[in-house]
Amino acid sequence: MKTVGIFSGSFNPIHIGHLALANWICEYEPLDELWFLVTPHNPLKAENTLMNDHFRLSLVEVSIKNYGKFRTSDFEFSLPRPSYTIHTLRALRKAYPEVLFVLIVGSDSWSNLSRWKESEALIREFPIWVYPRQGYEVAIPPDLPAVRCLNAPIIEISSTFIRQAIREEKDVRFFLSEAVWEYIPEIRKSLERNEKKYSFG
Repeated sequence: MKTVGIFSGSFNPIHIGHLALANWICEYEPLDELWFLVTPHNPLKAENTLMNDHFRLSLVEVSIKNYGKFRTSDFEFSLPRPSYTIHTLRALRKAYPEVLFVLIVGSDSWSNLSRWKESEALIREFPIWVYPRQGYEVAIPPDLPAVRCLNAPIIEISSTFIRQAIREEKDVRFFLSEAVWEYIPEIRKSLERNEKKYSFG
């Protein structure tokens, strides 16, 4: 059975922090593939800063095309919204019965897992790997053998910082893949469109 890590996120936009972490997980953990699952909308986040779904997907695609273990997935785009992780993983399991799916989350998300829909079922039904985030200690009860803490490097780069820097026309090319940097004009236009769409003043 193939083991696939699900790295779910808005990737708004994808940056080197995402890529370096995913690279480490693929090389140091027993994964056959890692899927960047681009989410259409996170129920726990505001939508007013979210760039177009397919644009974010295309940025992920151009970023990962040269690494064989990475895949891009738009699986959630066809699911009912809002997207909930438990629903997505169950749908993936049904669509790919030959695959063992492992959910990959940060320690910040793990600390808030009780807020997730059907969190107890999620822990019971799927393996979960937790990578460290600054300021969030990982406490995993001993009765949860399918939950693992990864000894991955802490890489603190946020998409919020990237978006603000792009708005301010800062040269942050080394925070992004070369392929994504080529799309900076389009990213800036997308952010400006969102600001106008959600502006009431």
